[in-house]
Amino acid sequence: PLFSESQVAFLSAARVARLATADAAGVPYVVPVCFALDAPAAACYIALDQKPKRVAPTRLKRVRNILTNPHAALLCDVYHEDWRRLSYCLVHVEAGLIEPAAAEHANALALLRAKYPQYRAMDLEAQPVIVLRATAVTSWAGGAVEDATVPDPALAAQRWALDFPALARGRRSVRVYADTPVPRPVVEQVLEAGRWAPSPHGRLPWRFVVLTQPEPKQVLAEAMGDEWRRNLAMDGQSAEIVDIRLNKSYQRLLRAPVLIIPCLYDADLDRYPDPARQAAERTMAVQSLGAAAQTMLLAAYSLGLDGGWMCAPLFCPDVVRDALGIATNLQPQAILTLGYATSTPRRRLRLPLDELVVRYD
Repeated sequence: PLFSESQVAFLSAARVARLATADAAGVPYVVPVCFALDAPAAACYIALDQKPKRVAPTRLKRVRNILTNPHAALLCDVYHEDWRRLSYCLVHVEAGLIEPAAAEHANALALLRAKYPQYRAMDLEAQPVIVLRATAVTSWAGGAVEDATVPDPALAAQRWALDFPALARGRRSVRVYADTPVPRPVVEQVLEAGRWAPSPHGRLPWRFVVLTQPEPKQVLAEAMGDEWRRNLAMDGQSAEIVDIRLNKSYQRLLRAPVLIIPCLYDADLDRYPDPARQAAERTMAVQSLGAAAQTMLLAAYSLGLDGGWMCAPLFCPDVVRDALGIATNLQPQAILTLGYATSTPRRRLRLPLDELVVRYD
């Protein structure tokens, strides 16, 4: 692939870039742009949006330059007063326009709307989209004093390109989603983030099942619903309350554009002769699966998605496994729902730190 994993992470996190074009005489022109990356296609897309302009979108200087001279460049950079924390990624491109009739046009708009919620309210279907087809990529990132040379900018991209406290506090658990589909490249970026979660011995003792089509989601919801109905009946819940609770759960599963089912896979873990250590080994695997799930939820939020975490598979793993048709050595642990929230959900207040930290020496 043209882009390294770290370059994909850096560009996906960037909210703005500089697009440099030149006219037929080679006179340069630079403008800030919002963009979306399709790493497998080695392409970036820029919308001709509805912000107030004095000329038609196709008469913009950047568009006229592209039509005259397709050689261009896209620059993303992070500045910090501590110059050890500087980083950038420069993409050399051949630029062009994608007309609305082209199949790539719909994919480009889907990626742009996934990254920027502002585009979801704009009617962009009738306008061309700028496409930047990458020909070469260069990047650089600084590091800490003890690690001043970082050949791979992943560390800088992850540490400095994102405001992590805002990311962690901004994420919400969502139950109701719009019908807007999530582009496959965006889903794959979420899964890719999960792949880098910490795990015991570096074994990655989990596998992911991804559902995006209505039929398998319906099968899963019905199978889990039958089991949950039996459990609620044992709890003495009335038939009316059971129906209400089941319907809400059905809607969470059926209306979410994407379901990710993290499954425990402990075949590669260490084996011990005593039950206590073996139980600890499994607990480590479960903990790491939780880390992978949280990493994916944070990645989804950073990409403009919303998400939720359902623990229902813990109560009926065999039912979920049978409904999904997956191997018996996979143990479903949760369901992550992904999509675009129809409203901003309220987040429950957190306990203050002095109640959570029981010892701090």
